Amino acid sequence: MEKPKVLVIDDDPDLVESIRITLTANNYEVYGAENGTEGLRLVKEIHPDLIILDVMMDTITEGFQVSYQLRNPDPQSEYKEYSNIPILMLTGISQKTHMKFSPEADKDYLPVDAFMEKPIRLEALLERVKKLI
Repeated sequence: MEKPKVLVIDDDPDLVESIRITLTANNYEVYGAENGTEGLRLVKEIHPDLIILDVMMDTITEGFQVSYQLRNPDPQSEYKEYSNIPILMLTGISQKTHMKFSPEADKDYLPVDAFMEKPIRLEALLERVKKLI
C-alpha cells in the first residue's frame, strides 16, 4: 500500500524537519517546501494527500494566498484538480498580530480545513494529520 503523501510548506527548516521525522516514523511520505511558490509547484508534482501550510513566510500572508490559489473556485484555475486536498494551516500570526482564526468561524473567509497554533505539539499534529487524511 502506498504511503500517504504530506507536503509541508514552511520557511522554518527546523520545524519542517521535526514534522518530517514524526510523520515518516508513522508511515507518511513527507515533502518540504520553504515558500508558497515552491509549495504550489510541488502540489502539481507530487499530488499530496495533505498540505501543512504556514501563514507567514516570504510575506506575512503568503500562506493565505497559497490556500486561496489552491481553493480557487474558477473552473479554469490551474489548481482545480488539487482543490480537495485538505489543508492544515500552522500559524504563529496571532502571537504577532493578535488576530485569531478558526476553521469554524472563518470557513467562508479562509479556505483551509484546520488550524494549529505555533508552537505545535508533534503528538497533536500527528492526531490532526490522521483525521484529515
